[in-house]
Amino acid sequence: MKVAIIDYGMGNLGSVRRAIAEIGGSPILVEKPKQLASAERMILPGVGSFGDGISDLRRLGWADEIHRQVNELGKPLLGICLGMQLLADRGLEGGEFQGLSLIPGEVVRLDTAGCGLRIPHVGWNSITLTGSPSRLFDGIPDDTDFYFVHSYAFRAVNQADILAYTEYGIPLAAAISHRHVFGTQFHPEKSSRAGLRLLQNFIEYKAC
Repeated sequence: MKVAIIDYGMGNLGSVRRAIAEIGGSPILVEKPKQLASAERMILPGVGSFGDGISDLRRLGWADEIHRQVNELGKPLLGICLGMQLLADRGLEGGEFQGLSLIPGEVVRLDTAGCGLRIPHVGWNSITLTGSPSRLFDGIPDDTDFYFVHSYAFRAVNQADILAYTEYGIPLAAAISHRHVFGTQFHPEKSSRAGLRLLQNFIEYKAC
């Protein structure tokens, strides 16, 4: 299974590539949008700010090609951390920016969302599955710990799009999906065995 890891200048690519290789996938670091055609799955990683991330995706031609691969060709996409946030309709980090609009919602700072704990949220936190149907968490039980690093949170328009929550002062969306687009606020590539299982589920996922 060829898995394209999108290199738009804002991702922790090495650990994602190693994780995909460890579960038997064939990771491909893609530096140009046209290279997405060679892969069967796509991963959008990300570390940094929403504004910089979406600006680079648009400036370098990634946004249009990601939309084509997802909407016209039905190719599954997984966004990780900032990559998950960029799937939203808009982000409010350092201004207001239009996102990829692949999963309805907006991205807001944790304290704006009502969180009174220290920002950023860094460390291992357990997740609670919502029961929304998805194969992404096959074999992963409630209360499994994943590794988080973030100051902003995804507020989904449709509660059915939320696959899992984590508690950090308030409930926060830990994983989301809409059709064959998925996102995790945590880093599965840094989340030990459970994270590898989630990545395995993603590359084995088959759209209906």
